[in-house]
Amino acid sequence: MDYQPPDYIKTILDNLPYKPGVYLMKNKDGKIIYVGKAKTLRHRVRSYFTTHADGQRKTIQMRNQVAHIDFIVVESEVKALILEETLIKQHKPRYNIQLKDDKRYPYIRITWQEAYPRVETTRRVTNDGARYFGPYAAMWAVQNTLQVLRKAFPYLTCDREINGKDERACLFYDIKLCNAPCIGAVNQAQYRAMIQELMDVLSGKSETVIERLQQKMQTAAEALQFEQAAAIRDQVKAIEFITTRHKAVSPKMTDHDVIALARENNDTTVQILFIRNGKLIGSDSRMLDNAEEASDEEVLEQFLTQFYSSAAEVPAEIILPAEVEQARIIESWLRDKRQGSKVSITVPQKGNKRDLIKLAQENAGEALRMMRAQYEADTTKHEGAMAELQQALHLPRVPNRIECFDISTTQGTAITASRVVFVQGVPRKGEYRRFNIRSVQHAGPDDFQSMREALTRRFGRWREAAAAPGGTAPDGTDVDETWRLLPDLLLIDGGKGQLNVAVEVLAAFELTDRVPVAGLAKQFEELFLPGQSQSILLPRRSPALYLVQRVRDEAHRYAITSHRKRRDKAGLASRLETIPGIGPTRRKALLRHFDHSIDAIKRAPVEELMKVKGINQSLADAIRAGLE
Repeated sequence: MDYQPPDYIKTILDNLPYKPGVYLMKNKDGKIIYVGKAKTLRHRVRSYFTTHADGQRKTIQMRNQVAHIDFIVVESEVKALILEETLIKQHKPRYNIQLKDDKRYPYIRITWQEAYPRVETTRRVTNDGARYFGPYAAMWAVQNTLQVLRKAFPYLTCDREINGKDERACLFYDIKLCNAPCIGAVNQAQYRAMIQELMDVLSGKSETVIERLQQKMQTAAEALQFEQAAAIRDQVKAIEFITTRHKAVSPKMTDHDVIALARENNDTTVQILFIRNGKLIGSDSRMLDNAEEASDEEVLEQFLTQFYSSAAEVPAEIILPAEVEQARIIESWLRDKRQGSKVSITVPQKGNKRDLIKLAQENAGEALRMMRAQYEADTTKHEGAMAELQQALHLPRVPNRIECFDISTTQGTAITASRVVFVQGVPRKGEYRRFNIRSVQHAGPDDFQSMREALTRRFGRWREAAAAPGGTAPDGTDVDETWRLLPDLLLIDGGKGQLNVAVEVLAAFELTDRVPVAGLAKQFEELFLPGQSQSILLPRRSPALYLVQRVRDEAHRYAITSHRKRRDKAGLASRLETIPGIGPTRRKALLRHFDHSIDAIKRAPVEELMKVKGINQSLADAIRAGLE
């Protein structure tokens, strides 16, 4: 059925101008839920309200909430880009891609606009004539850098009015951490020259500074001024300590930022490498929110506008892993931020720049893994997420133990169900289980029946475990403790149909009042509860939503992995039948001898294969050749 927008939206769409601008989509409460820019407002906004839109779940979900659309006409696409970025920062709309970590990073600020510039730290970059260097990952990194640099460049830290006529200098002059322009020990030109060299070092241009100091040190030594030579030597060591942390990249490269992405499930990280004067002087990683369905191009475009809107420095070249449609517009915007100097956005295919992209991608992956590890180790966040989930789903108790079931199938073959377990917000991989579905093998794919079989077998084992006295089954074997425990929340990957199946299975085992159950439909990330027609939408950035997504994604990953292994084994078993001389009888003998493991048959040496009844050397050689 073709989609038709409501009449009040259709009226707006029919009257939008054919001009560049920014559009703001609002919900029934008047809250802005999305901000976008357009070369032609009429064409872009109308595209959201076609039958298929852009094929993204997020777009369809968003347009269902739109009650009104405002727009602002501007003179050019560049101005539309600037306005879009400003409005996103101001309103933080739910459906826009945004920098997840919006904290202010520390910078080194040098008040170059003053007669005697001071060196200080700040988290706010403004257009005030000062020079800014950064960002740094943490304030301690800034302080460590300045502590070392001050030994080489003894700059002012006091708030005196400098006229060179003070009677006495402060203590810092005595311990050689200030060159005392306050008493005229150096004049304004000498002091500013020193600060210029300090800025050169921060910019990665240390070679000229070190060369000049080494010549000065040699001259002092030859004049037998050993104390002065020693002081200069300490300056050189301090500068070298700072610059040794700058990795040489290429003498041909000047000022570049290298950007790459890492994406896993619903998480996206962007990594930036800062290259100045051919040296890698630093890096930064940022998380992005609402990027799970966006293309790499869209993610990169949104990142560029948001990151460089507040960046202290714009390089001459930005190196990206993929093309961006709005590249020329972004270049024009960045050129204005760089006071008219040209900015290029490039996508290298080979050479040194491509290697840097790979390095940035590797770092982005490591940053994403670190973020996940930190989340899993943060018990406070887990407790908050579980408490929020309990409240949203009206659970009788905190969901300390969550079990999630998922089905994986390809054209009805090798159907596999997976069960994953999260305890207190953390995966309990030792309790993961898979079920090879048997009841629908010859009837074609049937996710409902597959889910029914998996849940029936799971709670059938619970019943057996509950009936086993002292944890010992009637045959004398120990009962697996994982079946004895009931979940505080049973999560089903699917909508109302799969949820109804779970409800029926729980009723059959008389567990309706003991095991709360919910279904998670991926299309809109909706949670369904038994007996409720209205779905539950958790807040987009809530810890509870992140928790259920992690549980669901882990169940899906485990089901796909299990299904792939089973399918591969089935493929190997089929290949056994194609080997001349290996019929049903010999195939069964092989499987029996190797404990039904195709992998063991594949790895077995010829001598071991010949131990199977009916397998001679020629057949063993044929088996090895057929399975390689």
